[in-house]
Amino acid sequence: MPVNLKPIDNAQLAPIAGVDLAYACASIKKPDPSRKDLLVIRIDKGNTVAGVFTQNRFCAAPVQICKQNLDAGVQIRALVINTGNANAGTGESGRQHARAVCAALAQELDCLPEQILPFSTGVILEPLPVERIITALPTRQPATWAEAAEAIMTTDVAPKASSRVIEIDGQRVAITGIAKGAGMIHPNMATMLGFIATDAAITRPVLNQLIKEVADVSFNSITIDGDTSTNDSFMLISTGQSAAARIDSVQHPAYEQLKAVLLEVAIELAQAIVRDGEGATKFITIQVEGGRSSAECKAVGYAIGRSPLVKTAFFASDPNLGRLLAAIGYAGISDLDVDRLEMYLDDVLVAKDGGRNPDYKEEDGQRVMQQSEITVRVVLNRGLANATVWSCDFSYDYVKINADYRS
Repeated sequence: MPVNLKPIDNAQLAPIAGVDLAYACASIKKPDPSRKDLLVIRIDKGNTVAGVFTQNRFCAAPVQICKQNLDAGVQIRALVINTGNANAGTGESGRQHARAVCAALAQELDCLPEQILPFSTGVILEPLPVERIITALPTRQPATWAEAAEAIMTTDVAPKASSRVIEIDGQRVAITGIAKGAGMIHPNMATMLGFIATDAAITRPVLNQLIKEVADVSFNSITIDGDTSTNDSFMLISTGQSAAARIDSVQHPAYEQLKAVLLEVAIELAQAIVRDGEGATKFITIQVEGGRSSAECKAVGYAIGRSPLVKTAFFASDPNLGRLLAAIGYAGISDLDVDRLEMYLDDVLVAKDGGRNPDYKEEDGQRVMQQSEITVRVVLNRGLANATVWSCDFSYDYVKINADYRS
């Protein structure tokens, strides 16, 4: 198992009324009749769906079609996800293939192709084996949430899922989500593939606001290697089948309660992606405090979290802490007063007054660096804003995994 990532237990994953899951083995990347690589999430009528997507200009064909279908304003009836092929960098033929998959599933479900949302993940610049997918669709079989999480994996070592059950005004509300991702992780309004469903009733404008707020402090707060994927997508599904009152405004009494629990699920999934970072051995929390805005705090967090020099130092358990200070210095805060900055490794004060803390001892830094979970705390002392970013180290296996990715 990856560093500090617990196996998921399907018994702990709450079913969501109005959502049916099914997987198939389509041999998309290579012939393997036992590999789950195709997932269909069918949704009953009366739902609302919202999504945020990669800002990569080379966004994949399914991302383009997904956006178009959401913008059409029709009732979404299903999501179809394939692994093994990203259908990115495939031009017009890629868009045609994504539409063909939607049309094939729509025919089975007796709905419009525009009511299907397509997602792909895997190798870029390769044509989608669309016929294998279309042939496999009728062979799909019912899936648990745990099996659904497995069916969307690529280089992931372990499936990722999270679930919560709460009460809103005395009525049961369930939230369950799955995600995939281990490499090419750096967000720009979403990272990886993530799907969270709830039986709460939420209107479309509120759901659109909710997903942005949730994404910003979860999936948009992680980095593994600084690469923003062509296929990043995060979807939030509301089936409306709970007896709890419909949330029709951000001022609704239940909005903040539901958002807090959705955040728990999304953060757990986002952190699981980092813990499963390709070859990762360390899970690193970077807390940046005292900034003038959360954006500049997050910029500092990302500068540290995506630096190869910092990440390799963490892998080696080497307290070469000048690398962290250098990353803070190039994070883009032009008027940063470094003499006011403080930096900690867990509870160890490493730097202050523009340099090394005179009381800092190398053995204290070494002790922290040897841990599998480490917190870097940076206090900018220039405002009241803060932000948290989660990252991991770079190991030898990161190079091996990505060097062999297409084989």
